[in-house]
Formats: sequence, structure tokens, C-alpha cells
Amino acid sequence: MRAVIVAVGVAFLVSLFCTPIAIKVFTRLKAGQPIRAEGPAMHQGKKGTPTMGGVVFILATVIAYVAGHLALTTLPDLQIAQVEPTITALVLLGLMVFSGAVGFIDDFLKVRKRNSAGLNKRGKLLGQILVGAVFGVIALYFPSTMTDATGAVTNTETVGSTTLSFIRDIDALEVSKIGAVIIFIFVVMGATNGVNLTDGLDGLATGASVMVLAAYALIAFWQYRHWCADPSYTQSYCYSVRDPLEIALIAGAAAGACVGFLWWNTSPARIFMGDTGALGLGGLIAGMAMSTRTILLLPIIGGLFVIITMSVVIQIISFRTTGKRVFRMSPLQHHFELAGWSEVNIVVRFWIIAGIGVAIALGLFYSEFLANMT
Repeated sequence: MRAVIVAVGVAFLVSLFCTPIAIKVFTRLKAGQPIRAEGPAMHQGKKGTPTMGGVVFILATVIAYVAGHLALTTLPDLQIAQVEPTITALVLLGLMVFSGAVGFIDDFLKVRKRNSAGLNKRGKLLGQILVGAVFGVIALYFPSTMTDATGAVTNTETVGSTTLSFIRDIDALEVSKIGAVIIFIFVVMGATNGVNLTDGLDGLATGASVMVLAAYALIAFWQYRHWCADPSYTQSYCYSVRDPLEIALIAGAAAGACVGFLWWNTSPARIFMGDTGALGLGGLIAGMAMSTRTILLLPIIGGLFVIITMSVVIQIISFRTTGKRVFRMSPLQHHFELAGWSEVNIVVRFWIIAGIGVAIALGLFYSEFLANMT
């Protein structure tokens, strides 16, 4: 637990104190966020606010991960945590960094062209598919080789699984490794686009992501405390995952980094995360669902992202089939802006919705544990 706390603290401080530096640098580089002309009129006042702030909390998460591992070296009594970096960390941080890189290209093109077009849809889609495929393969083809004091192998789990999962793997829903990679690509696409669509108001996506990542930190740490690979754990009911402490450490670090960034991103925002941050967070959240074996729980944990994404889908289908719009504007947060709600009211109320989704998901996760322990 000490390593997780260290990672959270370091990520928060790095993000909190480095974000003002990023604001000055991006402002000097004239990396201002272009605003869509067809968007809500009140957004025109945000024109010129520096973007690509996601670079800060992605970097803070990586630095905090290193700090967390340094903390692990001070715990000689820790028997089941690998002090060395693992494939799990490579997959999770790789998803965050490279998904963020796709978003960075999009942000860079927007700034360079001085419009909100950025990377075309095909290019962004190909980038998401490539990132999901590469790290999906790594997650499924490199098993753990943890051994106990006698040299016997105690854990051969991969980061991902060839079975669909809800609270844990569902054996009846097994697919091939190729099928599992394809499913994961869709999870990456869904999560990255969900966070990206939510990132429309000051602090909205950042605050919601903090809740989701904090939930995954709790889930992963609970799995670590009830881990099948732990020789000291005597209960018959345990979690067959790989490197749960690593997962908790990275999830906690990312949540802490987002809190530090939120200090500057809340209304009125002095910097935006941009697609760099939105896609980076989405990629990491997708990796969290895969590594904790909670793929089908993700739509509940990230309920706000699902609702906002579905508002866009409903709007498109309705307009193309009937010529009428269901909402004044999509994504959903802009509908309420045009209905007269203040930006702060929308953000806080949507945070409440995000919190409800997280609470329900954690309740389901813990109730499943209780049901099997009785």
C-alpha cells in the first residue's frame, strides 16, 4: 500500500506544479485550442486557451510509476510483489502513452491548421486500432513466470485473457487469442472515444476519469490482497490476475496526476487536456478493464462515458433516418448548455452521474466476493 500512496502523491505533485509550466510553454508556442464555430456561443470565449495539457499528467503518471517502484525497494518484507518493471506496466503505460501520442498528432494538426479539424477520422481510427492491436498481442502472448522460494512457478497468467470477463473471467465465454485481441481493440476504441467525447466542458472528463481510475485502483488492490499467486493467502476464493499491485499503482498514479491537473483545468480552465489527454486516459482505462478482468464491468464503471457516447450515436441515427435531432446538440453536455444550464452545474451533475456508475460497479464487485466467500 505504501508504494501506491507514494505513486499517488508524486503524480499529484508533479502534475500540480508542472501544469503551470506547460500553460506558459504552450501559450508561448501559441498552441491554443481552436473552437468549433457551430458549437455553443459561450465557448468562443475559450478560444486561445492552451491545449495538449494531457502531456503533463501522462508524464506525471510515468514518473510516479518509477517513484512507486523505488518505494517497493524499501520493503524487504514484501514477498509477492515484483520490484522490477513488468509486462503489465509495459501494457498499461504503453496504452496511455501511445494512445496519447495519437491524440497529440490530432492536437498538433489542429493548432497548426488553426481549425478544429485535426487528424481525419480514418487516421485517428487507424491509430487506435494499431495501439490496441500491438498492446493486445503483448498482453495475451507473454505469460508471467513468477516463482516461489523453492523455484516452483506460482503464476503463469497473462495480462489479458482469452475469456470475456465481468467481475472475473467467464469460462463459458472463451474465444481465441486473435478473437481476444480484436475484442480488446474495440474496447480501446470505445474507451478512447468515450473519454474524448466527454471532454467538452472544463474539468468534466478529468473529474470523471479520476473516479474511474480510483475505482480501478481499489479493485486492483483488493485483488492483490486476495491473489491466487500469494502463498500466504489461505482462502479458496481468490483472483487469477497478473501483477495486481502494479495495476493499483498505475491506476492510483494516473488518478493522482489527474487531480493535480484538475486544479488548473476546472472552470474557468487555464489549459485543456486536448485529445492528447483524452485518448491517453481512454487507452489506460481500457487497459485497466483488461488487466483486472472486468471488461464487461467497464460500461458501468464508465457509465458517464457510455451515456455521452450514446447521445452522439442516437443523434446521428435520428438525423440520418428522420432528419430530426433528438438533442439540441450532441454530445449531451452541449444539449444542456443550450438549454440554459451553467457550465459548472452541468459538470457537477455529470460528476454525480459518474460517481453513481462507479459506486454501482464497486458494489457489484464486492457483492460478488461476499457471495462466494459465504
